[in-house]
Amino acid sequence: MAYYHRLGNIPKKRHTQFRKPDGTLYHEQLVGTLGFSGVSSLLYHNHPPTRITRIGEPVPYGPVKSDVPLAPYHLRPFKGESTGQDYLSARKTVLMNKDCTISICLPRQREMDYFYKNALADEIVFIHEGSGELLSQMGRLEVEAGDYVVIPRTIIHQWKWNDGPVRLLITESFSPVETVRRYRNHFGQLLEHSPYCERDIRPPHEILVDNAPGEYLVQIKKEGFLHQYYYDFSPLDVVGWDGYFYPYAFSIHDFEPITGRIHQPPPVHQTFETQGFVVCSFVPRLFDYHPQAIPAPYNHSNVDSDEILYYVAGNFMSRKGIDIGSFTIHPSGLPHGPHPGTVEASIGKKETHELAVMIDTFKPLYLTVEALEFLDQNYPMSWNPDVAPAAPRPADMMD
Repeated sequence: MAYYHRLGNIPKKRHTQFRKPDGTLYHEQLVGTLGFSGVSSLLYHNHPPTRITRIGEPVPYGPVKSDVPLAPYHLRPFKGESTGQDYLSARKTVLMNKDCTISICLPRQREMDYFYKNALADEIVFIHEGSGELLSQMGRLEVEAGDYVVIPRTIIHQWKWNDGPVRLLITESFSPVETVRRYRNHFGQLLEHSPYCERDIRPPHEILVDNAPGEYLVQIKKEGFLHQYYYDFSPLDVVGWDGYFYPYAFSIHDFEPITGRIHQPPPVHQTFETQGFVVCSFVPRLFDYHPQAIPAPYNHSNVDSDEILYYVAGNFMSRKGIDIGSFTIHPSGLPHGPHPGTVEASIGKKETHELAVMIDTFKPLYLTVEALEFLDQNYPMSWNPDVAPAAPRPADMMD
């Protein structure tokens, strides 16, 4: 949930007559959650959003769970030019449970020739590399590397990418993605001690009204299929809207880290929350300043959650053999901590320039069949000093 926003032309009162220049009515649509009790927005269309011209055959679409033993995992990053042609075919889902899926996406195609709607899940698209714009019924939103783009379920949208590589981390959430509850007061405003505030959140800023005739395809993702819906008008026919339900961007570079005299636990890095997982941002920051502090994290056991770390940039003091674009996965029930030698090496260090996204789920995650091609078989033994982890490739490291 963000904050109230309005864009374009809307009537003075909701659910009242709002007429076009020719005297006919605009078509009002409520997009809301929790059966009229959650956050919502009101949209005003040139065409009835219910007017479908035809429905194509559904296309099977979704991940398949693999059968691998319980262990810590390291998924090496994809090193090719792309993972597929377009935004949907390029998604490779590597982790999944009943609350979320986690995917990488390196699309080859710069523009989508269709629109997309996720009917069941909110999506957090982290832009690791690339820049462009998100076009939706709510308007235009420019994005760049480092942005989290939160797209609530049912929002019809389309991506356009600029020249250059595009690398995305996409997390689907089957419950709403919200700002962190302890950062908000009872009015919903972000508090003074929050690591970000409303002025850091970027909503769509320019309404898009496309009245060009033609056939428009909206691919709707729901329960293992892409459903093919065709319209004789553009989904971008909204002349105005207002409310609390819309896509927005927040840059990881605008997250202000919370530090202390001794090592701070991961919740200080929390950025978003859902019913099934949290998202945290590890950003450049000063290390602990107690004279006897150990900057490296202590060994810990995740009793109630699986911990996933996606490495974005920098050198990661507690891990060896990790490349940019890697995942490490530490399941609940197994202790984990710094690699051998990294604790002593961290003492006396003043700051870090690492950048990473952490996702902690409250239910076990499963590797997918697609993830197996990235699997580092030696990682579970990498805390044993007799098993040396593979050295990272220098070309992939970013300082």
